[in-house]
Amino acid sequence: MSALLAGMRLVECAAFIAAPFASLNLAKLGAEVIRIDPVGGGVDQFRWPVTAQGHSLYWAGLNKGKRSVCLDLSQPEGRDLARALICAPDEDAGIFLTNLAPRPWLSHESLAALRPDLISLQVVGNADGSTALDYTVNAAVGFPLVTGRAEEAAPVNHVLPAWDLVAGMTVATALLAAERQRRKTGKGERMRLALSDVALSVCGDLGYLAEVQVNDQDRQRLGNHIYGAFGHDFETADGRRIMVAAVSVHQWKALCAATGFDGATMFDESARFAARDAIADALAPWFGARSLADAGAALDSAGACWGPYQSFRQLVEKDPRCSTGNPLFEHVPVPHIGTDLLTPRSPVGVADSQGVPAAQAPPRLGEHTRHVLDRVLGLPQHVIDDLCRRGVARVPETALGNP
Repeated sequence: MSALLAGMRLVECAAFIAAPFASLNLAKLGAEVIRIDPVGGGVDQFRWPVTAQGHSLYWAGLNKGKRSVCLDLSQPEGRDLARALICAPDEDAGIFLTNLAPRPWLSHESLAALRPDLISLQVVGNADGSTALDYTVNAAVGFPLVTGRAEEAAPVNHVLPAWDLVAGMTVATALLAAERQRRKTGKGERMRLALSDVALSVCGDLGYLAEVQVNDQDRQRLGNHIYGAFGHDFETADGRRIMVAAVSVHQWKALCAATGFDGATMFDESARFAARDAIADALAPWFGARSLADAGAALDSAGACWGPYQSFRQLVEKDPRCSTGNPLFEHVPVPHIGTDLLTPRSPVGVADSQGVPAAQAPPRLGEHTRHVLDRVLGLPQHVIDDLCRRGVARVPETALGNP
């Protein structure tokens, strides 16, 4: 069995998170993703965290398994090469993803003149085309005002770029849907997705908007409680913290069995939520008398739902789920970063493991320029050599003159 998306080719001109995260997830399932990178790299080429040598670990993480073609897009020849790569006539090609500001030579109409069945998707900030980032979108949809302790007065920003990630998965779904339609009808598709619309859609789907409209209520801060159910954090005897959750009757019974709490009459989720402070006060001594390891063992034995609070360092160094003991991970050599990195492949599990490719390293900027111009566009090596000499196409310094 080949990789699930083997043969599918996507070209992206993109930066930051939403669009590269979408194509990353397709690449992890076997799609060929070709990045068209400008000379010197895009605006996120050196985004933190960076190594001591200045290599962006952020950029490397979002671009694993992709091919990098470096072109001088300020030159007409560079733009023509980019357009030719996007509109290559191969049956499974002709898919373009971007989140760059509109450029006439990259517009759907301009590209579709070269390939009428082109599938293109542009990610924008707001639906009107104005700028927005995950952090400004999150502020506008209300989550910072319900994050943190009840006594907080100021908003509390999140650190996870949640809307970028949800948008990325939405983009991946949309591209696969459009590709399926093209297979059935031969028709291309022009698509556009606004980051703020993703957040608004989620707020509607999860009932946040209806809560205001129907119940005339604005969600309040709850600290580390789980809204509508019982879930809270506790400190253990060794100074660690642990999060427990009981959103189902089974989980509630397991928590009670582990801790000895008498909750036999509290099988209604809303009742547990209403009594959350009293329940948390009653359970705190049980956790406070046990180490994290002992509390975790008792919770595991009862089948309760829990998780430790831990730092990223603790996750990498102590948690067996974040190791090669988990089939998700492999150690992948990344020479330009100078080490083997613990690298995830697709989290999608399939019965035949060959359906999910191995974890891949990120490219160096322009690493695949020669290969792609040769294989996709059929350019002779002497032509590619001339493009590189004139600066229209770029390769890493160590690759200059290589076939």
